[in-house]
Amino acid sequence: MLKRRLIVAASSPRSFSSSPISSSELESLVLSQYHGGRFHNLLATTVTAPSVLAAAAAALAARAHSSPSSLLPIPHLIHDLPSHCSKLLPSRLKGLPLVLPDLPLKVLIESLRSVLELVYQPRLATFAYGGRPALGRHTAVRYLKTSVQNPTWWFRPVLLRQPFDRRHVTRLTSVLREKIDDPPLFSFIESLFEAQAIDFHLGGHDLGRGFPQESGLVSILLNIYFDALDREIMEIRSEIHKKNPRIKDPILEASSRVFHNPIRVYAVRYLDEMLVITSGSKMLTMSIKDRIFECLEGQLGLRVDRLKSSVHSAVSEKMDFMGFELQAVPPSVLHPPMSEKAIRARKKYLKRKVAQAQELKNARETIRKKLGLKILNHCFKKLKRCPEGFKLDFRIENEVRKIFRGWADEVVAEFFKNREECWSWHRMLSYGDFLSLQRVRDQLPQELVEAFDRFQENVDKYLMPVKPSKIIEEEERQEEEEEERIYAKRTVEDLAKLQMKVNAPVELVRKAVKLAGFTNAMGRPRPIKLLICLDDADIIKWYAGVGRRWLDFFCCCHNFKTVKTVVNYHLRFSCFLTLAEKHESTKLETIKHYKKDLQVIDGQGVREVNFPTEREIKMMGDRNLSDPKPVDGALCLILARLATNEPQCYCVAHFCDRMDTTLYRVRLLQNRLNVDPLNVDKWVPGMGAIHESLNRKCLPLCSEHANNLLMGRITLQDIDCTSFVNVE
Repeated sequence: MLKRRLIVAASSPRSFSSSPISSSELESLVLSQYHGGRFHNLLATTVTAPSVLAAAAAALAARAHSSPSSLLPIPHLIHDLPSHCSKLLPSRLKGLPLVLPDLPLKVLIESLRSVLELVYQPRLATFAYGGRPALGRHTAVRYLKTSVQNPTWWFRPVLLRQPFDRRHVTRLTSVLREKIDDPPLFSFIESLFEAQAIDFHLGGHDLGRGFPQESGLVSILLNIYFDALDREIMEIRSEIHKKNPRIKDPILEASSRVFHNPIRVYAVRYLDEMLVITSGSKMLTMSIKDRIFECLEGQLGLRVDRLKSSVHSAVSEKMDFMGFELQAVPPSVLHPPMSEKAIRARKKYLKRKVAQAQELKNARETIRKKLGLKILNHCFKKLKRCPEGFKLDFRIENEVRKIFRGWADEVVAEFFKNREECWSWHRMLSYGDFLSLQRVRDQLPQELVEAFDRFQENVDKYLMPVKPSKIIEEEERQEEEEEERIYAKRTVEDLAKLQMKVNAPVELVRKAVKLAGFTNAMGRPRPIKLLICLDDADIIKWYAGVGRRWLDFFCCCHNFKTVKTVVNYHLRFSCFLTLAEKHESTKLETIKHYKKDLQVIDGQGVREVNFPTEREIKMMGDRNLSDPKPVDGALCLILARLATNEPQCYCVAHFCDRMDTTLYRVRLLQNRLNVDPLNVDKWVPGMGAIHESLNRKCLPLCSEHANNLLMGRITLQDIDCTSFVNVE
């Protein structure tokens, strides 16, 4: 097994012990082979270099959350690929076998992937997502939501399910020859397909999901293969944009009454899934579709399902793409105005907030009054005891003056805010005053009359009730005008603009929940009896892995609240019912024991929470821009723990040398239900499945990697499935 391979590695003359090469050094090494417009001798000088292989091994170990204690050799591997591939036979007679590479070959494939990525990464189209750093599903969703404006028509070229066979490999090598001059490299890639170390289907639902049947080299090979299609789309887009330029007029841009919406073409491709969006007419969209289909069928040699690839309205019809549900909607749908109920609740909240502030103010005034009385009482007592006065060691007049000035300013400010008090004082100070009579003013000194006039001006200036009333009325009028302006702007935008709404397919999620056994026919949570053989912590971790996969994948959706409900209610209470079924207790007793957060006690006696808490789920939102794996792998996989007398084996995770392992039997969903994943009527549309050859295989896993696999942190791609254990 793995230990024997490591021993052979240590004794091999070709084994390497150099340190992993850094990304910048690898880029320099690849660019050093570029001359004459092409790259030369990449296989001999770069792919099989010890430092590059060490970096590839470190990358595989990092994905599996391991640390490579010893590195693997590549002796005669390139010329003897079949011996480094294992055929896994299915558990049923009519099943198809699966060929998987062993760990040394995986290291070489990862090295080849990193080199090809450096060669083609700057040359790929900007709308080509998948298998590229920082260009995953969520990045594509962000592009759709922020960059696509006023979509009117769209279509999705749907490929018929077809194997990537010799014709496509020949086409792939011809594309590689345009940039690379290395016949041994092309022979090695062809031998990988011949040995079935790389074997996949186009038009299915197995790519980009972490399934073991998908090689790590598939994503970059698909991006290279579809580069001709990407170039064709870029040419189409350039032609249309030149015919319909955007008018750059500052007067028109500043005006809110003029809308200029030129015809635009948008495209997104994630591996073998494509979506083309236009803001023009249907005839234009159909002509674009014909050119793209001609490229797919003629130049790339692919079969297209023309019935499912028809042009649809982006406004009235939804589109399924990358596992999401897309539709063009007005901006008010994405950012709806506050309802009457919400406005009333907001006013009630603000009123309560003002009342609380008034209570705090009254409490402060009470404290100030008590403090002032204490100070005056203290000073009075001191003066009575010392007729000559009393002295302090330090002067506090300035501090006291600042405090009292601040209090006085606050009192005056609050007074001027009260319109009734100002009006009352203004009436008392100005009504019926005899100094306003001219015959009286003539008999008084001029200085007194001028002082009275100045006083009356200040009274009118600060206490006149008309001015505060006008200010308040002006503020209310401005608020009404602002509300009218916002309403008019929102109405015009709804009539003139369209934006992309990304939703989670709720019906498919509910169907997946029902298919996996989380709910019964009535849609209520039910236990999964196959999980009873696991420990309590493993049961909770499996549910947590499925829930977190769903939450991470759909966190960018507009209806994310519905997915939260599925995880927070259906999965959580299905877990409670499974634990209650295992311990033969009631649901209430189980909730009382594990609490609502599904807390378990680990070996050190510390309570740990693996399932996302209700507060954590509530606070989740659109904050991730990564490429999360869909829930398919975690949902279809159940690891049943075995109690056997088999000798201890090494953990099958990449580069894990631990021997304190436990045997887990792989149980797949499609085999438990006896359902063909290709049957859309019985399976969830758009959901992939792990290859049936792994069903009932026994994998030795250490506690760390078993937890990571249950929690969905790693997938079956991150373990060596060829090192399974035969258990009778």
